[in-house]
Amino acid sequence: MRLSKLKWIGVMAAVAIAAVPALAQTDTAAGAGATTGSGQVGFTKTQQLSPQQQLVESDSQISRMEQAAGNVRRMLEAARAARDVVKTLCLNDKLSQIDVAVRSAKDRRSSRQLAVSRNDAELGNHEFTILTVLRQRTEQLSAEANQCIGEEATLIGESKVTTSVDPTLPPDDTWTPPDPNVVINPPSCTSCSN
Repeated sequence: MRLSKLKWIGVMAAVAIAAVPALAQTDTAAGAGATTGSGQVGFTKTQQLSPQQQLVESDSQISRMEQAAGNVRRMLEAARAARDVVKTLCLNDKLSQIDVAVRSAKDRRSSRQLAVSRNDAELGNHEFTILTVLRQRTEQLSAEANQCIGEEATLIGESKVTTSVDPTLPPDDTWTPPDPNVVINPPSCTSCSN
């Protein structure tokens, strides 16, 4: 009886040891955006791109970053035209950060092209990863720029207030104002001593 319990524990331990690498593989295969047990978002590559595909993707990412900069620039011009100092300062800050990210991304694209021409895959992948992070940062800054505008940007046109009175309510003409000639004495003090 005791030998069978030891065999059973040994089999369970072997299954547990075999399952650990399989669980680790499923965690990394979950892809970008998968959350780990600690609540952190993991970053893993979902697909491998060839060096030429990475160059094309780099151009696409920079194009999206420039579009985001153009959108923020238009919002900044509108805030300046409205002479809204708070929105202007906020949007100017976000646009400055986006412009720095775009310039850095263009430099990274040039470094990426040099790495491809030298067949340096490791440096090329590094530059592509940084470019991807810069694009994500630009998207975040663009979202923050939208928050600079606030809810007012969602309203289109002038607002109009209308009131309606429920016809089933009794008329209010029974109230009469108090007579200003009537003097009312204050109540007498009950706890005062004479």
